[in-house]
Amino acid sequence: MATTGYCFWFVGLPGCGKSSISKRVYKALLDKGIDVVYLEMDKLRKKYFPNPKYTADEREKAYELFVEDGCREFMKGKVVIMDGTAYKVKMRQLARKKMGEKFFEIYVKCKIETAIKRESQRENGLVMANLYKKALDRKNTGKQYPGLGEVIGVDVPFEEDKNCDFVLENDELELDMAVSMCLGFIEKILFNNKD
Repeated sequence: MATTGYCFWFVGLPGCGKSSISKRVYKALLDKGIDVVYLEMDKLRKKYFPNPKYTADEREKAYELFVEDGCREFMKGKVVIMDGTAYKVKMRQLARKKMGEKFFEIYVKCKIETAIKRESQRENGLVMANLYKKALDRKNTGKQYPGLGEVIGVDVPFEEDKNCDFVLENDELELDMAVSMCLGFIEKILFNNKD
């Protein structure tokens, strides 16, 4: 049986910067010759649910499947970088329960105002653009937007976990610094805990 790897799950509000940071961290680890895999919830959700509704039940199931995908790579001995909001603590606890002491939660934390500003500059892609603007408009006026489910930070809160392994305060940081800080945390674990 393969030795288990490590898993680092980047979580936080949409627009907190977790995707930009985690993709750069993944590339840096790859460049160092580490056997690393990158799992992006926004991309995998389309596989799990080709026509996503973003309901609470669908989201719960999607995160269960996301954790299964992460565990599969983890059990192959890879370093797994997971990128997904995971707004409920129990979603992250499921991964921690399955992967144990080699699972690490990285919470990319920022104020909702910062997330709204960043997210508003994102183009339509895997996720609908202007999520927050539309969710706030819906909340204030009742106007419906086709395909817009519950938005984390507006309709439902992001639950912070007191057992989180690393919190990156990301309101003021430049991307390079944020990546460097996360890499420092990850490399310390990878290179100090060699089996």
